[in-house]
Amino acid sequence: MAKIIGIGNALVDILVHLGDENVLNDLGLVKGGMTLIDDDALTQINDMFARMRAHRATGGSASNTIHALSALGDATGFVGSVGDDELGQFYASRMAERGIVADLSVQAGLRTGVASTFITPDGERTFATYLGAAARVEAEGLRRLLAQQPEAEILHVEGYLVQDHDLILDILRTAKEAGLRVSYDLASWNIVRDDHDFIYALVRDYVDIVFANEEEATAFSGEKDPNISLQHLGELTDIAVVKVGKRGAQAQQNFSDHNEFSFAPGFRRTVVDTTAAGDFFAAGFLHGLIHGKDVRTCLHYGNCTAAEVIQVMGTQVSAEQLRASLTSID
Repeated sequence: MAKIIGIGNALVDILVHLGDENVLNDLGLVKGGMTLIDDDALTQINDMFARMRAHRATGGSASNTIHALSALGDATGFVGSVGDDELGQFYASRMAERGIVADLSVQAGLRTGVASTFITPDGERTFATYLGAAARVEAEGLRRLLAQQPEAEILHVEGYLVQDHDLILDILRTAKEAGLRVSYDLASWNIVRDDHDFIYALVRDYVDIVFANEEEATAFSGEKDPNISLQHLGELTDIAVVKVGKRGAQAQQNFSDHNEFSFAPGFRRTVVDTTAAGDFFAAGFLHGLIHGKDVRTCLHYGNCTAAEVIQVMGTQVSAEQLRASLTSID
């Protein structure tokens, strides 16, 4: 029954609050970015976390979006890969609890991927990501799930998968052959910067709905003005969305004879942790889209769901709370 399927890195988030940015500097992490790490770096971070108060939750960008969509009552699916370990069991059990139809391939001899998440006093989050088994995600898993869920309408893809060019091309071609609309989150400004030409071609050739924050949009377009960045993205897709932080979000929708601009203001909330804010925004937006809402309402939905998740540590927002956040819009 899945209407929206996500595919991405199946990660477990381990989150800690920092008193300052010194740890980021010591580890060589770019604040607000995502850095891939190896076994040695993971061991160093785990030793550090053992002396700190850490919080564990399911993670991965597309996975966060799918969890939020499921909490909103939508039929969802997910494709990923985990290790044959306790973290992998934790991840799979959370999927099952939310009613998500999952194709999780289990990789013997590999550890489940971990996103070590450092939250600075301003609420910004920085990721040190150990992919482990998550890197074994494959388009074949998507084909298996589509065979079970032929009524799927949208595939939501996280931009972190772009680091394997052959994989993401296989995924997007599979989606198009199945008649799915492709929703794509640019994921991180440094990934867009480092692989710009390839990502540009992906958005142009395969993507129907693209999500970016201001930094990602700037890295994509080379323009600091989010309005101009939105126009650049909007030239390539049916719907382009640029999130502008607490100010809200804006979108450009392309029709055969004109383009339509929409804006929805954000909500003032106490920021505890910005982890998954963009992922929950995508969930709210896509929820509106599959229920036939206009783009401006979809932007409002996205702002609502993002506003809920930034008030908690991690991504554990109750289904009741998420659904209630949308009632004022309707």
